[in-house]
Amino acid sequence: MRTLPALLTVLTALTAYYVYTPLPSTLSEPWKLMFLDATFRFAQDLSNLAHYVGLSHHLRVLNFVCNYFDKLDPVSSAHLKVTDTLFDGVKVRIFEPKKETRGSLQRSIVYVHGGGWALGSARTRSYDSLCRKISEDVNAIVVSVEYRLVPNVHFPEPVNDVYAATKYFLQPEILAKYSADPNRIAISGDSAGGNLAAAVCQQLIQDENVTTKVKLQALIYPVLQIIDFNTPSYQQNMDMPILSRYVMIKFWLDYLNGSHSFAHAMLVNNHTSLDVGEAAALRQLLNWNSLLPLSFKKNYKPLIQNIGAPTIVQEVPALFDIRASPLIAHKETLQKLPKTYILTCEHDVLRDDGTMYLKRLEEAGVDVTHDHYEDGFHGCMLFASWPTYFSAGARTRDGYVKWLIENL
Repeated sequence: MRTLPALLTVLTALTAYYVYTPLPSTLSEPWKLMFLDATFRFAQDLSNLAHYVGLSHHLRVLNFVCNYFDKLDPVSSAHLKVTDTLFDGVKVRIFEPKKETRGSLQRSIVYVHGGGWALGSARTRSYDSLCRKISEDVNAIVVSVEYRLVPNVHFPEPVNDVYAATKYFLQPEILAKYSADPNRIAISGDSAGGNLAAAVCQQLIQDENVTTKVKLQALIYPVLQIIDFNTPSYQQNMDMPILSRYVMIKFWLDYLNGSHSFAHAMLVNNHTSLDVGEAAALRQLLNWNSLLPLSFKKNYKPLIQNIGAPTIVQEVPALFDIRASPLIAHKETLQKLPKTYILTCEHDVLRDDGTMYLKRLEEAGVDVTHDHYEDGFHGCMLFASWPTYFSAGARTRDGYVKWLIENL
C-alpha cells in the first residue's frame, strides 16, 4: 500500500521537473506556455526515440503526431468558399469571400505556413483558422500554399514550390478567374514560411516574365539567415520555449540536407569563421552592431571565430545561398522590394533576423512597418483561440490583420 503513494510522488516530481522551465515574467502567460512547450517537447522526444530505433525519420514522426488529428477538409461557410486545388502542380487551399461580401475585384494574399520547412500544413486547424480569419477580416482571397516538406524534399524544393504556385496565381488569366485585383496582391508567411515568402518575393522582382507585381510583403517572426547563431536574440533566448537555438539549427540542417553532427560547431559560429571563403564579407553585411537598436544589443558581444570548420560549407554548399538566407541579399535587390511589414517578438531567437532585415530594407529605401511585441514568443500568432489562447497571440494576429486592411 505504501508503494503507490511513493510512485505517485515520484511521478508528480518528474512531471513537474519536465514541465517547469524558468521563464521571464514579461512573457505572455508563462505557466500556460510551460505546459504548451512540454507538450511539444514530449512529441519531439517521441519522434527522436522512433528515429533512434529505426522506425522512421524523426520529422516524419513529429509531423504525424502533430497533424494526425488536426487536418481538416475544406469546409465553406456562410461568408467563405474554401477549396483545395493545384497551382502548377503545387497543392493550395483557397479562401474566397462569397459574392455578396465582395467587390468586383478582390485583394489577395499568398500565405506560406511555418514549421521549420518540415512541419505544419495549409490544411491543419491552426493555419486553416488563421487564413479564414485573414480572408474574412481583410475581405481578401487567401491562397495558402501546401509546399512539400523536409525530409521528403530539401532546399531549394520548398522555395520552388512556393515560387511556382505564386507565379501561377499572378498570371493575368488566373487572376481574372478569381476576380483578383492585380494591383492589390500580398505575399506573407510566418517563421519558415516568412523565409520562403521573403525569398520568393526577391525572386519575383527579378523575373522579367512576371508582369504582375506584388504590392506588399508581410513577414511574421521570419527566419532569414544561417550566418550567425550568436546574435543577441539567439543568446538571450537560446532555451526559450517553442523554438530553442539548438532546435533551430537542427531545422536548418535538415532543410539544407546537412548532418546533425555539424550542430555543435554551428552553435559557436564555426561554420562562418574568417577562414571560410565568403564568411568575412557576409559578416560585415550582417554586422548586428550597426543593424540592431541598443535595446536589443544590450551587453551581448559578437562571436566571430578566426579558425573554424570550413568542411561544413563544403558539405552544405547552400549555407551561402540567398534563397536560403534572404537577409544576405545585396542592396540592389532589396531596393526593388515592395512595402513591407515585419513582426517580431522579444522572447524569440529569430527576433534579430527580422529586425536586421527591417534595417537593411530601410537603408535600401523600402517603406517598412515594424510591430514588436515585448511579451510575445515564437509562434504565438497561432495561439489566438481556445484551447491554446494567449493574449499575445490574439494581439499579434489582430495587429497584422489591421496592417493588411490599411495597406493592401
